Amino acid sequence: MRKSKRRRPEARSPQVPTPRVLAALLLLASCSTLERQGGAPEIAAPAAPAAAPKTLAETPNDAERKRLIALYGGEYRWPKAEAYLNEVLVKLAKASETPGQPYRVVILNSGVVNAFALPSGDLFVTRGLLALANDTSEVAAVMAHEIGHVTQHHAFLRAEQEKKAALIAQAARVIQSQQKGAEVESSSALTIAGFSRQQELEADHIGIDVTARAGYDPFGAARFLNSLARSSAFRASLIGQKTNEKPDFLASHPSTPERIAEALAAARQIGAPGLGQAARGPYLAAIDGMAFGDDPTEGAIRGRKFIHPRLGFTFEAPEGFVLENSSQAVLGVAEGGAEALRLDSVRAPQGKSLTEYVTSGWIDGLLDSSIQSTEINGMPAVVANARAGEWNFRVAVIAYHDDFYRIIFAVKALTPEADERFSKSIATFAPMTREDASQAQALRLRLAMAGPLDTADSMAAKMAALDRPLDQFLVLNGLEGPTLKLGETYKIVTN
Repeated sequence: MRKSKRRRPEARSPQVPTPRVLAALLLLASCSTLERQGGAPEIAAPAAPAAAPKTLAETPNDAERKRLIALYGGEYRWPKAEAYLNEVLVKLAKASETPGQPYRVVILNSGVVNAFALPSGDLFVTRGLLALANDTSEVAAVMAHEIGHVTQHHAFLRAEQEKKAALIAQAARVIQSQQKGAEVESSSALTIAGFSRQQELEADHIGIDVTARAGYDPFGAARFLNSLARSSAFRASLIGQKTNEKPDFLASHPSTPERIAEALAAARQIGAPGLGQAARGPYLAAIDGMAFGDDPTEGAIRGRKFIHPRLGFTFEAPEGFVLENSSQAVLGVAEGGAEALRLDSVRAPQGKSLTEYVTSGWIDGLLDSSIQSTEINGMPAVVANARAGEWNFRVAVIAYHDDFYRIIFAVKALTPEADERFSKSIATFAPMTREDASQAQALRLRLAMAGPLDTADSMAAKMAALDRPLDQFLVLNGLEGPTLKLGETYKIVTN
């Protein structure tokens, strides 16, 4: 949650969050920062980067490139990892269909698991992706996948497909009817989705071939995709969301199980396991000490607690909530999406009291009879309820320094029990203490060697304060069970 240097958007007619938007909270991905907002409070997830790596526009200008880097928290400088990844990239490039094409990898300061490429040969990988990979062959498979996108000009081909589809839909509207145009557009969406999935599978196959020709284990792609699937399932389980095993045919990428099966089949055509190098040790040494998760300078999530050292406040969500720090707000969900929360801020309007602000049309469905002026930890505040359709909202606006901090809880039935839980959570908004500041220190990946008595449980006990540390340890290290290999090195997360 940083002080935005961009011009704040003009005020607009506010809209209360809809059930559809609340459901979108289930798709939250790890994020960047919370900025002061100028518009209405919509409980909405930030655009979640696709789980599968993607390729961007064919001819991006420098400003667009900088915008994309900023979207993922900027560049993250970790020289030993950068040097190692670029060494691997040189080998991959030589083994590709375009060995003369220069490539360069940039690490992005985001805990999101993602990667993408520009046609220029710039490859981008997030800290989150590097943390999830367990050896060189896995991260090589990701980078070779991106090389496949570049060599096959996938971004350009997709853009042409979308342009053609848009023209056909427009023609159908003009010549026949709006309904016919919508039908054509819907059909085109299916076609484009299938086209994108084919591109992803093609890039996977190319990437596996390139990885093997460069001397790395071709089974690394399947291992990484399996870790990706487990990471997604773990996240869904934190908020009680059931994973949907049926593939979404409108998704821009094939389902992870499909990709794993395809990757295994492609690797087996090359040879048996053990054919190429996994190079686990050098890779883990390169990422040892890297930051893990969110950048605490833009706000740190520690369990249900959100701490912002620079803005100097803390807030704790009710039991059962999982939090995400996005560029627009701190967002949270519980009960599989049946409950949601949003925390953001706006500059305090000059000459307007808290009550005047709350009743200024900032949120639809406000119940005037519920408005109460109060104090929260010595700070002036107003609390109220709102209602829209089947959803009820508990709202608080707190004056702190030069800003109004806005907290919204959404639930279908605002029972006395729910109201009490939300009110207790609102009351946790407070100035940061020294103890809070110490909790907001950056989390880091560290390496730990398994001794004769070590198990997954003993390793998890060394982890920092994370939700379900044992599960986090297993997912982070691609382990299926508690047994560890004596003398093997594993990743843990510490302060």
